Amino acid sequence: MECKAVGKCNAELLDHCPDELKLIDPLFGSGKVVGCYSACTKFNTDYYCCRGAYGTSKTCNSSKWPKNYPKIFKNICPQDYSYAYDDTSSTFTCRGKGRLSPDYKITFC
Repeated sequence: MECKAVGKCNAELLDHCPDELKLIDPLFGSGKVVGCYSACTKFNTDYYCCRGAYGTSKTCNSSKWPKNYPKIFKNICPQDYSYAYDDTSSTFTCRGKGRLSPDYKITFC
């Protein structure tokens, strides 16, 4: 099987989350940052969500967004996929005997 290693980014992304994307503790009012929204989830616009007129790899170009959020995260974790049409260096597959092989496990920790 031909596979690329993934999961090599050990950065704490919350430390780099732009203020406008920070999720502040909504349950206990602690004021702590507990997550980081994607630009799509936070702003729900066609260009950030790569839909409508921006729904192709040619039209969804993060370098033309009002703020290039994927670049922030790509600089920290270059191998990670950060938006719908991110570059192919962040797309990982395994091939087994000339076909896509479903015989691998992805573990999130």
